[in-house]
Amino acid sequence: MVISKAQEKNIDEQKDKHIHFKTEKDLELSSTVSDIRIKQKESVVEREAKKKGVHYINLKTFPLTQDALLTLDRAFCEKEKVVCFYNREEQLRLGALNPSNPTIVAKAQELEEKYRSHVTIYLISKGSLKIAFKKYDTIPKAVLNRDEGIELTEDILKEQQEKITSIKTLGEVIAKAPVTELLALLVSSALKSGASDIHIEAEADDIKIRMRIDGMLHDIGTLPNEAWHKVISRIKLLSGLKLNVADKPQDGRFTIYLSEDKIEVRVSTVPTSYGESVVMRLLRFSVEALAFEKLGIIGYTQKVLKREISKPNGMIIATGPTGSGKTTTLYSILHKLNDPSTKILTLEDPIEYKIKGINQTQINITLGLDFAKGLRSILRQDPDIIMVGEIRDLETADTAVNAALTGHLMLSTLHTNSAAGAIPRFLAMGSKSFLLAPSINAIVGQRLVRKLCEHCKKHTPLEKDNAERVREVLTSLAERKDLNIKTDLSKPENIKFFTAPGCDKCNGLGYSGRIGIFEILTINKELEKIILAGTVSEFEIQETAQKYGMVTMVQDGLLKAMEGITSIYEVFRQAD
Repeated sequence: MVISKAQEKNIDEQKDKHIHFKTEKDLELSSTVSDIRIKQKESVVEREAKKKGVHYINLKTFPLTQDALLTLDRAFCEKEKVVCFYNREEQLRLGALNPSNPTIVAKAQELEEKYRSHVTIYLISKGSLKIAFKKYDTIPKAVLNRDEGIELTEDILKEQQEKITSIKTLGEVIAKAPVTELLALLVSSALKSGASDIHIEAEADDIKIRMRIDGMLHDIGTLPNEAWHKVISRIKLLSGLKLNVADKPQDGRFTIYLSEDKIEVRVSTVPTSYGESVVMRLLRFSVEALAFEKLGIIGYTQKVLKREISKPNGMIIATGPTGSGKTTTLYSILHKLNDPSTKILTLEDPIEYKIKGINQTQINITLGLDFAKGLRSILRQDPDIIMVGEIRDLETADTAVNAALTGHLMLSTLHTNSAAGAIPRFLAMGSKSFLLAPSINAIVGQRLVRKLCEHCKKHTPLEKDNAERVREVLTSLAERKDLNIKTDLSKPENIKFFTAPGCDKCNGLGYSGRIGIFEILTINKELEKIILAGTVSEFEIQETAQKYGMVTMVQDGLLKAMEGITSIYEVFRQAD
């Protein structure tokens, strides 16, 4: 068909009319219409949220950060139609197309435990989810790739442990390991050697790695400075710390699940002059480890403690410096007393081990929940037994004393050097002596000493100076029939003690594992009179308690040394 020039002109005019909407004025109109449609959709979602009684947010104007978005894996977000849009100051917020999705609810509970934060789930629109994913697409690949590295699964940890023959060779293994395997290698070696802490410290020339094994720090090896960035990024991601914060201290945690156990790893980062210092504390939880015998509460000490914790009310106070095992002792008491007929509540900072059947509460200062306020609250929960992580001030002390006097068994800790030192500390805080004396059942003083290696320990004669010290400490126990001591303590020079030179089984250290040495002070009429007098000295309380049968920490330690459990060097190092 032939088209005339007039028809061709008419067609061009019609084309112009059809593309007229592309002018600036019409583009503005189009954008306005689009915005109105978006607002209409958001209002529908907002009404739906009100109807369902859930939170709602429009992410169009919300300042999304990459740290918040990286809280959840992108693949999980796309699959479940959810995004994390806020993660700060122990508050974590998720936006989802379906807030009641069981998978998302379960993930929220998991995040609460991991970040120790309150998690809120919001209803969002498809538009808000799209905005979040667009923001996610702007995150640099360098940041996304920080999570490169092998997972800390049980199989991988075992595989890494096979590479380690001893602590002495660990430095060489670390030096040869790929950067992606370093964290798994460090954790697996710590588990194999029984280390309680891993220290990674930035220095001028390199990165120093140390491990605390049986309470003593050991140099393990070094990392090159260029590997540090990837290692610390991996640690931060696992423990829920902010990747871009290096000038402020941060605390986090993660859990390693094993077939028969689980390891809680508490992570602390602190800025230093050469970079960040990281400490990872490995907390192993095992019900068997809470048995009195495993802790070192045996014989006479166990008999006294069992008697005191069987009382329906009163205070049991564990004392000692940081790292002496006070909290573990309280956990072992709770484990012993835990049964369906007893309601047990705890206030802890942090919750180190979770025990089935016990209601455990985490202290949160930022939300106004401290020991004093928390204790007043849980007293209204009709508990039989209460455990408060630490008594730090008069308000907590007074509430604890009153609880002990009104039918509750109260467990707590104090930082004092001995059991006798707890009473002057209470009075110095302002506790009333006439209430304190009748409220205390027992005060446990303790230390942790290293156990001799079972494979290389041997009898060792006492040196003259040590023999004299042993004589002074043990003479008062020579006539004690209730201690069931088979050795003649009146001649300490004939007592057999042990040392261990070190072997492959103990990495050449001579020690493997730790055990507690204890003293238990119970209140009698004589001590009650001393407390009521008000002017109390630690020395006077110690003397009176020993007069009425208290076995001191040094004595308990030497009795364990006689059995070959530890060495007299360890006992005198920790408790003399």
